[in-house]
Parts: sequence; structure tokens; C-alpha cells
Amino acid sequence: MSDGLVIRAATAADADAIDTVHRAAFAATAYGYQGEAELVRMIDADRDALVSLVARQGGDIVGHVLFSRMNVEADGKAIPAAALAPVAALPDKQGQGIGAALIRTGLDMLCEQGAAISFVLGHKEYYPRFGYSSELASRFASPFAGPHFMAMMLDSAAPWPLGGRADYAPAFGRMG
Repeated sequence: MSDGLVIRAATAADADAIDTVHRAAFAATAYGYQGEAELVRMIDADRDALVSLVARQGGDIVGHVLFSRMNVEADGKAIPAAALAPVAALPDKQGQGIGAALIRTGLDMLCEQGAAISFVLGHKEYYPRFGYSSELASRFASPFAGPHFMAMMLDSAAPWPLGGRADYAPAFGRMG
């Protein structure tokens, strides 16, 4: 991981720097999609953010992760759940462990908050290193179902639900 990296809770004063991180990170991808910055703002405005963290290095914000509230039913009962989306590091800081540090810190905070399960829609070779599984997610009905839809039990000793439904925060449905 990068030297001098500090991870802390995001504040309202960080909003423009968080926008910059997501716009720069996703402009550098093959997709060039710019919706992540707007998604963060909508989730914050809806008060659906559970954990929002920034990574600072040398006084600058170089990364961000957001976990938002989900409506999840597993085996007939509601369970506390969170979606990981988005996570990003500035292009010149990628590959240095910043995203991984943000994700791991966020997952620890979700456990402390009592969340039982987390979902992510992302790269199927990257997210399994944190414990996400497409096999677990396949047990849940979701508009995002498919090979890139993954889930993890936040208590690794907890049994996997047999099935259920996973609905993201309303802001995801408003994305164009």
C-alpha cells in the first residue's frame, strides 16, 4: 500500500474532491462512464450512504469508496445489507492498494454497524479477493443479476441464505 495513506470518513467538504476522483478514474477506463460521481451525490442526498471513506495522501484525496443501504430479503426475512459502489483511486495512484484498503476498512465498518451481507456489481477477478462470490449472489433476485453480481456474508461463519431478493438504493434506479 502507498506510504502516508490515511483513510478517514468522508465529509461534505470532500464532495468536489470525491467527484474529481471518480470522474478521473472512470474516464481512464475502457467504458469512460461518468455516472459514478452523480451516483455518490444522489446516494448522499437520499441519505442512503452507510459508509463513505476517502483516502488521503500528501494532503490530497486520492481515493473514495461508498457503501449504501440495500433492501434485502433472505429466506423470507429482511437482513441488514449494503452495496459497494463505487470505489475509485486517481489514475496515477491505481495499482497501489488504495482501493483495497478502502474496501477492507469499509467492510470492517459495515460489520461494526451490524450489516449481514454486502453486494457488488464489478470485475469478477477483483472482488473475490475480499470474499465476494457470484455463487452467493446468484441466490438473490436482482435487476443486476449475472456473472458480475457478487455478494459476501460479512460474518464469514454465517450460513449462506438459500435465496431471496436484493434491491439497491433508489439512486441506482435513477441512473441513466
